[in-house]
Amino acid sequence: MVIRRDNIGDLICTTPLLQLLRDGYPDARIDLLVNDYNAPVVMEGQPVDAVHIYRKAKHRDVGESKLAIWWQTFKLILSLRQQRYDFAILAGSTYSAQAAKFARLIGAKSVVGYLPGQGAPEVDLPVSPLPSACHHVEATAHLASALSIGKRPGAVRIVVPERAARRAGDRLATMSAMGRAQLRVGIHISARKPSQRWSLECFEGLIRRLHTELDAEFLLFWAPGTADNPSHPGDDEKAASLLARVTDLPVQPFASSTLDDLMAGLDLCDSVVCSDGGAMHVANALGKPIVCFFGGSDATHWRPWNEPYQLLQPASQNVTDITVEQAVDAFLRLLRSSSALHALSSQSHR
Repeated sequence: MVIRRDNIGDLICTTPLLQLLRDGYPDARIDLLVNDYNAPVVMEGQPVDAVHIYRKAKHRDVGESKLAIWWQTFKLILSLRQQRYDFAILAGSTYSAQAAKFARLIGAKSVVGYLPGQGAPEVDLPVSPLPSACHHVEATAHLASALSIGKRPGAVRIVVPERAARRAGDRLATMSAMGRAQLRVGIHISARKPSQRWSLECFEGLIRRLHTELDAEFLLFWAPGTADNPSHPGDDEKAASLLARVTDLPVQPFASSTLDDLMAGLDLCDSVVCSDGGAMHVANALGKPIVCFFGGSDATHWRPWNEPYQLLQPASQNVTDITVEQAVDAFLRLLRSSSALHALSSQSHR
């Protein structure tokens, strides 16, 4: 059992570990325990036998009690105990007390994981951290060494569910303002951390430059909801404001109320511009070339794992200090580093 109860990007960064386990033990039963928030990214195409989903109390629906959530979790634990797992792996780059608690409750015979400073009795197969700063994918995949797997992790990878892909394709086909330009760029404007948020003026400037210089068209993505939502603040107002600024350009909103919709929408793009966050990892796992903005987060640990990408992080560690000119230059470098994008760009000028 691989336990990964964190955010979307964390789970995506775990997919190379799953492949290492399957390659190392092709006949083993390999299951994955996730939460209902991050689960959609692993429901298709992963080398596992089953994905088990639990819900965090903080993600409960309006009017739903914590007691109901805890009862569902209790029943899941009883079911998982019947599997009699030989190993539970606490997937991540550090120790997780909650993941360790799950491993103990499901009755795994041995628990693989990193240790906190004071140690943890649940972890009987501790893994020593890698000796230097590394990517989250590397740190997570390194846990496989406890099972005598020492290969370098491969690419992060997710698969868009077929129904979501069809739905996204149908939505795009009905956008009358959008023909098929030679270069379609996804623009994701949301970021959880204030230091990762680029201004509307800069996004507008970038869109105008890329359209003028590359004849690009755009799909606009954002976190759905209002800014004052206490549980999941969104950027509906910010997106509406940006769209009002670019009515003369081929920019179409692609609202994504579900993670499946976001995955399918990003998969329609040739490249993506975004800040560090879940959408960046989704685009990376879909094989999209990326220009990404990093503010106050660790670029070594959280940068895109797959190539190609261009990463911009100012010395101030605030993305508001990234200029439109720097973003345009980064996108042009991305074109040169990606043969597929370069071919599209060349065709757009014929």
